[in-house]
Amino acid sequence: MTWLPLLLADASPCLRILVLRELLNRGDDLEIKELEGIRETDSLVSDILKLQAADGSWGQESITGNAPGGAIQVTAQVLSRLGYLGFGAEHSSVRRGAGYLFDRQQADGSWPLPGNALDEETRGARGVYDMIPLQTALPLRGLAYCGYVEDPGAEKAYEWLSAQKLEDGSWPSGTSHGNYGFVAGYRKLPHSRWGCRSNTTAVLTCLALHPRRRNSPEARQALDLLLGRETRERHNLGFEVARIIGAEASTGFFTFHARFDMAHILDLCWRVGASVGDGRVGDLVEYVKGLQGSYGLWEYLPRPQAGRWVTFDLLRSLSRLTGDTGWLTMEPRTPFRSYPGHKKRY
Repeated sequence: MTWLPLLLADASPCLRILVLRELLNRGDDLEIKELEGIRETDSLVSDILKLQAADGSWGQESITGNAPGGAIQVTAQVLSRLGYLGFGAEHSSVRRGAGYLFDRQQADGSWPLPGNALDEETRGARGVYDMIPLQTALPLRGLAYCGYVEDPGAEKAYEWLSAQKLEDGSWPSGTSHGNYGFVAGYRKLPHSRWGCRSNTTAVLTCLALHPRRRNSPEARQALDLLLGRETRERHNLGFEVARIIGAEASTGFFTFHARFDMAHILDLCWRVGASVGDGRVGDLVEYVKGLQGSYGLWEYLPRPQAGRWVTFDLLRSLSRLTGDTGWLTMEPRTPFRSYPGHKKRY
């Protein structure tokens, strides 16, 4: 357990609380209570709290990168960070941020499309999209991280997302005048013609944070499809955690889950209930274990400062991916390439 003193020596009180609770199974003892008393001094928290607007939202200056979804997308990303760090509805900034999102939710449970900010990105041969699952999955994700999953507004958003699901269990890029949108190669899913990996990942992340829906057939079916992409992109291992803590830029809309992050997939696996008895999961676990350094840490190659956070996240996932969960895969193992080659005519 060589990683333990290295993680507990980190300057972030939020990381130390997570290690004590999630990895060492410590309750609310004196050490955790002391850390909770200073967690708002953590630079990951203090800087972001200062930037909250009077209406409860956060603006573009609160994150690095670009957010085509405007204040709704930025606020959702900030809430994802605060929720991941352990802040919930008991915190005033979280309540105000959640209130801002719920105030902008539409009657059908969705959030509005970003509008003009997305015209160029979403315009294609069939025109501008009239529905994109990400429009609701991203704000719902922020709310879910902060514990609002069973709020009536959140439940309505889950129902809206369920209504957009394709028959094969994935979620599309979107629809325009009744037609499914184009799926670029980097977003393709194995065994799905119209399924979009970015949209499916975003929706599944929301489902995985819900106490009941996480083990639902739709969550398991979506994870089954994502596991079909058996690629080993070492450079992206831990990207999602690095983005949540601000080490990586929060950029894009369709491209929000462009990178295939194996650490995020493992996080979804234990939450949804996948088992290492599934060869794809077992092989992924063994591959990730083989990347652990001599001191028990995983290095996040693009941003080394995020290494301890990535290590915590992976250790949590690996510690929970044990035993028989009753997981049953319905998808055959099939080699996958984002952009398959085509034979030349001559």
